[in-house]
Amino acid sequence: QVQLVESGGGLVQAGGSLRLSCAASGRTWSWYVMGWFRQAPGKEREFVAAISWSGNNIYMTDSVKGRFTISRDNAKNTVYLQMNSLKPEDTAVYYCACNRRGTARDTSASYDYWGQGTQVTVSS
Repeated sequence: QVQLVESGGGLVQAGGSLRLSCAASGRTWSWYVMGWFRQAPGKEREFVAAISWSGNNIYMTDSVKGRFTISRDNAKNTVYLQMNSLKPEDTAVYYCACNRRGTARDTSASYDYWGQGTQVTVSS
């Protein structure tokens, strides 16, 4: 079992920054691909970013490339999502998730464990 707890969400003006954290627990969590997804009201959950266990392989959706950065610190059991130049369309609940098989990294169905989510609201 892997438990995930997100934090760092909040209200920010357009152009601002936030850093989300995902605290993980579980014996083997550091071996797995970790991802961030988001879900805006009335929309489906969408992939944002994923990072391999080593941190050497990173995957980002096009809409956040150049603005968001995903990283992980296995020693601290934490995955981060640094979000810069935020836009109102980034407003959503952001979820951290764990993918044991490491495949189909941009597909929510491939992820086995999920956090409860943290709200990010970007005002214009």
